[in-house]
Formats: sequence, C-alpha cells, structure tokens
Amino acid sequence: MHFMVINRTRSDLTPEEYRKLGKLAQAFYTAPPEGIVLHGDWAATDGSCTYAILEAPSRARLDAVQAPFRPFVAMEVVEVRPLSGWGR
Repeated sequence: MHFMVINRTRSDLTPEEYRKLGKLAQAFYTAPPEGIVLHGDWAATDGSCTYAILEAPSRARLDAVQAPFRPFVAMEVVEVRPLSGWGR
C-alpha cells in the first residue's frame, strides 16, 4: 500500500522537543523501519510542511511507525495509487 504523508511541525515546540523530533527523523532516514519504503520526500518552499510517499504493508503498520512523531507534528495520511493519465 502507498500513502502520502503530510507533516506539519507544531509551532509551539520547545527546543528540547525539537531536538527529540530531529533525533526521531534522523533515525528514520538512516534506517527506515522494517516494512517501510520511502519513495520520495519533499518540503514546501516556505518550510510549513513536508510531503512523503511511503509504502507500508498496512495502514496499521504505518500508524505504528508514525506514533513516536505524533506529539511533535500534525499528520495527514492519504492512501494513494499510481496514476497514469486521466483515462484510468
């Protein structure tokens, strides 16, 4: 299953919370959790949010991987599929 994950970092994070978020992100990008594939990651030019396409075996697995990030970011998750042209 593929998902678009939109993350918006909370604006009220303390320096300690921001540091924790950074460590979580670094660990994720260094070694993505088992069963999770990152297909692409983009940031809004204004820094307001990030967009990622992730592959996971289930929504439940993705939710479990995202759980440690939830205190620090607002997340929106949308299941997506490849699209080739408007006729499909």
